[in-house]
Amino acid sequence: MKKYNLLVVDDEREILRSLTLTFAEEYEVFTASSGAEALEILKQRKIALVIADQRMPEMTGAELLEKVFQIDPNIVRIILTGYTDIASLIRAINDGHIYQYITKPWERQELRIIVKRALESYELTLENQRLLNELRVANERLSDENQFLRNEVNKDLQDTDIVGQTPAMQDVFEWVNKVTNNSVTVLLTGETGTGKTLVARHIHQHGLRKDRLFIEQNCGALPENLLESELFGHKRGAFTGAIQDRKGLFEVADGGTLFLDEISEMSSALQVKLLQILQEGRFRRVGENEYRQVDVRIVAATNRDLWTEVQKGRFRMDLYYRVNVFPIHIPPLRKRVKDIPLLADYCLKKHRRKLNSQANSFSDAALQALCRYDYPGNVRELENLIERALILSSGPRIEAGEWLPDLSSNATGMTRLERLQRSEIERLLELHQGDLNRVAQDLGVSRTTVWRRLKDYRSQSDPTFDVSK
Repeated sequence: MKKYNLLVVDDEREILRSLTLTFAEEYEVFTASSGAEALEILKQRKIALVIADQRMPEMTGAELLEKVFQIDPNIVRIILTGYTDIASLIRAINDGHIYQYITKPWERQELRIIVKRALESYELTLENQRLLNELRVANERLSDENQFLRNEVNKDLQDTDIVGQTPAMQDVFEWVNKVTNNSVTVLLTGETGTGKTLVARHIHQHGLRKDRLFIEQNCGALPENLLESELFGHKRGAFTGAIQDRKGLFEVADGGTLFLDEISEMSSALQVKLLQILQEGRFRRVGENEYRQVDVRIVAATNRDLWTEVQKGRFRMDLYYRVNVFPIHIPPLRKRVKDIPLLADYCLKKHRRKLNSQANSFSDAALQALCRYDYPGNVRELENLIERALILSSGPRIEAGEWLPDLSSNATGMTRLERLQRSEIERLLELHQGDLNRVAQDLGVSRTTVWRRLKDYRSQSDPTFDVSK
């Protein structure tokens, strides 16, 4: 099957015959003796190139090619002329968007070359249009996906209220407000569960980079090699399983904020790479030699005393000074007892609809009991208690009951609720032979949440509890 269809238009039969013989071996050639006949053929056939004589009765070649352009601007248009009327040729070229004009008589081989090159241009035009259309479709799909992802991120970032009215929390608010309108590196310190992630999200959502991505990564949740690839990306073939180039979180978060939780868990080798980004704004993917430049705001967090880690040789001193530019300490809940009723009410309103609960307040006895507990798990533990209360309560008010923490556990730092949670996690760990991913899947939570729970248990009541399972 011949690849292209040509249309030759001339009122002289000999010229039609001559042009047909010139191109018939390579192309499918259609002929017309008038402009009107040519237009009828164009309605029925996919034509790639039209050769039209200029001087024809009723409709000139220039007039025909103007109509051809309106039908399909991609069709290549060539005009034949046997006279030297420069004004007519200029009008034909301009109005008909003529590819080329050819004077009579023509040389057959030269004409073949002209048509061949014209069709190469035609093919390139069609291919470019196809690629542009695919790019448009891909961009539209990518735009939809980006919008979806941004909406999902915004859902998480909408809940960035920092609740508290005690002097300790007022100090936190004051410090946080000082860093929202700049890109200084922030170090959040405090015990597990105090709300460091919430503060990091608040800083981003109320800052100069709020229209860009906020990405968080727990530095203790992944082995060193996986964390390196996650943060910095890798080149195809850099290691077993690296089947394609992959961006790291620093590239993905370019222009936005990257929250590095539990930064003290980062290995010495990764600390060096992080230091380079903080100093120079550049890094290398795993397996690559070239440096990549990024503009990312770093908010780091730790529940350890980072200076003690430096003194013990577990954290680089130069990195310490880079991340400790603006430290903000989040006080434990036991140091701001007067915030407990406010936090409890906030958690109730946050979760009541999700849990389909009718409860909208606490009894005095329930609030008094909540305020007598010292919360080794801090705000996260309080929020878990409120969720449990909403599930167990059936009326409009949450009464004191079995959902409350065991006040005698203040000495041991472990609530009945936590003991139940720990028992279930231990059971699933044994069932799945220590696979945290499968444990998280059964519990309907993230792997990081399970990891944090295990770490909480170790720090609260059993220093020998194995977090590395």
